[in-house]
Amino acid sequence: MQIIATIFVIFVAIEHLGIMILEMFAKPEKHAQSFDLNTEFTKQPEVRVLLANQGIYNGMLGLSILASFWLFSGNTQLTVQLLLLTFIAVVALYGGFTSTRKIWLLQMLPAIIAIIAICFVI
Repeated sequence: MQIIATIFVIFVAIEHLGIMILEMFAKPEKHAQSFDLNTEFTKQPEVRVLLANQGIYNGMLGLSILASFWLFSGNTQLTVQLLLLTFIAVVALYGGFTSTRKIWLLQMLPAIIAIIAICFVI
């Protein structure tokens, strides 16, 4: 079960690095499509800055999860990963209500699956 939990945790980390790239570097049309927003809205400079800022947060979450494999071991590692995955699940829950329901499937579900897998390891 440890291997399955590790795979899910790494998947969530890589997913958040991908989200960072999308939010920071994608074109406004891709932002509009990905986040169910109006293209004219995503072309605004202020919105582009906000998305890039959000991207930094997602990237740091992904990097923090990956760093937990090298910085911690045993139950401490699992506890740190549970904390970070719980942050993701809570933020995705809010994002699903306020932005697009796709967030529940794309961000919250993988985080919850990883949380459950870790709980079977502990």
